[in-house]
Amino acid sequence: MGVGKSTVGRLLADRLGVAYRDTDDDIVAEQGRSIAEIFVDEGEPAFRAIEKAAVRKALAEHDGVLALGGGSILDAATRALLAGQRVVYLSMDVEEAVKRTGLNAARPLLAVNPRKQWRELMEARRSLYEEVATAVVATDGRTPEEVTQVALDALELTAFSGDDPRTPGRRTR
Repeated sequence: MGVGKSTVGRLLADRLGVAYRDTDDDIVAEQGRSIAEIFVDEGEPAFRAIEKAAVRKALAEHDGVLALGGGSILDAATRALLAGQRVVYLSMDVEEAVKRTGLNAARPLLAVNPRKQWRELMEARRSLYEEVATAVVATDGRTPEEVTQVALDALELTAFSGDDPRTPGRRTR
């Protein structure tokens, strides 16, 4: 949350000359309401089922940079689908999260005691993020452009230079 996945994802897509897609945006468009509203109206389990379907669909349809919601890796089937894909885990510490989001935005999982809940979420999820990650990129103190370059370097990808970027092996998640 607040790590910059949308900003960095768009920059990566631009640099690679491919399309960008965010499964959170897919969910909002399909459901006609915000993720926070889905959480409030139906609860986390219902949201996770919707998210699982959205990720599966996006992985099947999209060949560019795909940003996934932070909880999507909680599902073992989703983690299995990510196996063999190039996956970048953008990491940050709680102090950076506070700077970026104030931990008071409309984040349904952080409604009460946001710092404590953020830490608990990260403790529960970190190993899952690392399990699926091809590369881990710390975002603390870096600009989105710097994070993008570190991600490209970590994945051993080069920016789009006019050649067809959709050659085998260039698929990025």
